[in-house]
Amino acid sequence: MKRVIVDYSKLTTDILDLLVEKYPDGYDHSDIISFKNSKGETVKAVEVRTDDTLFLVKISSQLQQTMEDYDSDDDDDDDRDDEFDEIEVSDNFDND
Repeated sequence: MKRVIVDYSKLTTDILDLLVEKYPDGYDHSDIISFKNSKGETVKAVEVRTDDTLFLVKISSQLQQTMEDYDSDDDDDDDRDDEFDEIEVSDNFDND
């Protein structure tokens, strides 16, 4: 399995979907993984998996906000159908 470390600023919508699905109420301390990167720095991340890849998403206050904003945007998209009124379209009209 491939392991990929991802910073919040480089998240794709696919990874955001996985994060919001796995952590719908946000992540907590028990979800955080700590490890040393190649520079010897301690990195804290949460993980999400696909069939062939383990994504370790670095945590930060920006990650939490990005997840919340993305989830809100998804909720807004679901409500958009209600914002349009149904209209009748006629084939008979003049373009003069």
